[in-house]
Amino acid sequence: MSKDKDKVEGEGSYSASKDYNQRTEKFVQSGKADQAAQNAKPRSSEEKQELQRAEQEGKRHAKGEDPALKDPSKVPHDGHHHAANDDKNTGNKQ
Repeated sequence: MSKDKDKVEGEGSYSASKDYNQRTEKFVQSGKADQAAQNAKPRSSEEKQELQRAEQEGKRHAKGEDPALKDPSKVPHDGHHHAANDDKNTGNKQ
């Protein structure tokens, strides 16, 4: 087994995120994204309303927007996180 496969990544998986991002970029660059978006559109006004109801129901259970949507620097990358102000030994903010 590879040493990297034995590595515990804690909450979240940086290697899985990196893999997903690479595969997503490859898909977008393939030119297939526009057709996939067209295929994903509701086929009727009833389906559109059903999807909107489902979205609203999901939002009722959400805890709020991900702060990374507004500040991309908060997105962990390359195997590290951005909690630089945390004291790793005490958990206290500095």
